Amino acid sequence: MTLDWKIGGLALGLVFFAAVLLVKPIGVSTQFVILDGVLWDAVDPAVVTQTADGYTATNAYLAKSGGKYAKAVANPLNYSFVFVLAMLAGGAASVWQRGGVGPAERRVPELWRANFGDSPVKRYAAAFAGGFIVLYGARLAGGCTSGHMMSGMMQTAVSGYLFAAGAFAAAVPTALMLYKEEA
Repeated sequence: MTLDWKIGGLALGLVFFAAVLLVKPIGVSTQFVILDGVLWDAVDPAVVTQTADGYTATNAYLAKSGGKYAKAVANPLNYSFVFVLAMLAGGAASVWQRGGVGPAERRVPELWRANFGDSPVKRYAAAFAGGFIVLYGARLAGGCTSGHMMSGMMQTAVSGYLFAAGAFAAAVPTALMLYKEEA
């Protein structure tokens, strides 16, 4: 079963609108830094400390913004962190709905198989490498596609439109190079 792109796009737009209206704009890349901080703090509890003024950290990034990130490390079950966990659960639900992890023909889409073969390991490695590069770029840019493009454009921020133009200017030629025409 596949979801029609128009229905999916409308549903995504409504969810984003509700999130901004009820809570705050969506952005997730910072939560990966928070997860790193949570893991680091579990190994070395001196990383984040609570002070009379709030929270601080021995790490400059976690200490910035008045200790906002240090506070998120100390109390990770906040809206944004739970949102990231929900994204992982949604991905797992999607795999389960498609029939789970079964034979290679279900794990590797036809277009990928036609261009790169049917090795699931190769696909997972490429997905991991691509995700790592995207996350690195998101942190370098100070935010991810969710925050810059989706939430930014919805709020009519010029930076959101510029980010979207740059993302598509890079993504379209990359896709054309990687994926040949289907036979």
